[in-house]
Amino acid sequence: MDSPEILPDTLALERIEQNLFRGVSPQGGPPRIFGGQVIAQSLLAAYETVEERMCHSLHCYFIRPGDPRIPILFEVDRSRDGGTFTTRRVVAIQNGKQIFNLAASFQVVEDGFDHQAPMPKVPGPDDLPTEAESMKKVADKMPPEMRKMMSRPRPIEMRGRDAFGFGGNTKPTEGKSDVWIRATGAIGEDPRMHQVILAYASDMNLLSTAMRPHGVAWQTPGLQSASLDHAMWFHKPSNFNDWHLYTQDSPSASGGRGFVRGALYTQDGTLVASVAQEGLMRMRKGD
Repeated sequence: MDSPEILPDTLALERIEQNLFRGVSPQGGPPRIFGGQVIAQSLLAAYETVEERMCHSLHCYFIRPGDPRIPILFEVDRSRDGGTFTTRRVVAIQNGKQIFNLAASFQVVEDGFDHQAPMPKVPGPDDLPTEAESMKKVADKMPPEMRKMMSRPRPIEMRGRDAFGFGGNTKPTEGKSDVWIRATGAIGEDPRMHQVILAYASDMNLLSTAMRPHGVAWQTPGLQSASLDHAMWFHKPSNFNDWHLYTQDSPSASGGRGFVRGALYTQDGTLVASVAQEGLMRMRKGD
C-alpha cells in the first residue's frame, strides 16, 4: 500500500540565490498543481527570508494552472523590514510566466486584546466517518482516474458529515460545511511548518461548499472550477497534527464566481485562523 506524503519533505525548497528558491510537486497526482501546495511553498519561501517573526496574514492570486511535471521557481521580494512588521511578496514562476503570487505580513510575537467567536457545536471527529469510508459510498459514481487518485493515502485527513465533496449528495443544500482536518504525517516542532501546512490544508473543501446550494460537485459534467484568490489570517499557533474543525460558509455566488469564508478551530474551541476565497464556478456553455 502506498504511504501518504510527508508534507515537510514534499514542500521543501532548494535555495538557488539569496531570494530565489525552487520547489517540486509530487508525481502521480492530478494534472495541475494543488493550490494549497503553491500557497504553502510560497509562504515557506517567504519564511526563508524572515527571522524571529510569525506570519499573521497572507493574500494571494492564482494566475495560471501549475504543471506538476516541472519545478516551480519562487522569487521573494523583501518589501519591508520594520520594527514590528515585515512584509514579503512572492512570485511563483513556471516556463517564464507567473502562475501565482502572494503577499504576506509577519509580526514580532506580542500580547494584546483577546476575543474570538465561539466554535460551532458539531459532532467530533471520532463520531464521523473517515474520508475513505465516505468515498467508498460514492466510488462507483467517480470517473476511473478520479477514483484512483482519491483512493491513495492523503497527507491531510478529513472527516465530515457527508460525502458531498465526492459527489455523494448533490441535492441543493445550504452553503455550509463543517469538516475536521489534520496532517497525517508528523510535522515536527517548528511552529512555522505547522502554519505552512495549515495554509496547505486551507485550500481544501472551500469551493465544494459554494457548490452545495446548486447541487453540483467536482465531477458534474460541464462544471468548470478553479481557485482565483485566497486570503488567510493566523490568529494563534496550533499543532496541526491534532484535529482542527474547518467550518465554512458561502454567502454569495454570482458572475461565474463562488465566495467562501472559513474558520479553523482546535478541538478545545480556540480560533487559530480565518480564511476567505473566491473561485471560478460555472457551467461550460453547450454542456
